[in-house]
Amino acid sequence: MRQDNQLIVITHLSQLLTFITGFGGLIVPLIIWVTQKESVIKMDEQGKGILNFQISLFLYAIVCIPLILAFGLGIIGLIVLCFLSFLYPIINAIKASHGETPKYPLSLNFIS
Repeated sequence: MRQDNQLIVITHLSQLLTFITGFGGLIVPLIIWVTQKESVIKMDEQGKGILNFQISLFLYAIVCIPLILAFGLGIIGLIVLCFLSFLYPIINAIKASHGETPKYPLSLNFIS
């Protein structure tokens, strides 16, 4: 196994592809995690965190859609989710570049 903080940083930042393509923020980290989890130190742990965060955001967005129609609160929820999905990959990429273990808020544990 090798230490590759740059690849881990790229994996965190690849989540931002969602803002460009609409779906790349889940697919690209998944591909990087599956192909590199056994050859890069900490990739398995951080890749699982990234994927759990992306899946959680997707589920929270699905919950917000009916709330838009029912109470209008869903719009606020979607804005908060958008903010978190932009801010935390950047924060955690910086933490990963310094060798720290990043954590994602509101992340449910789907992949353990």
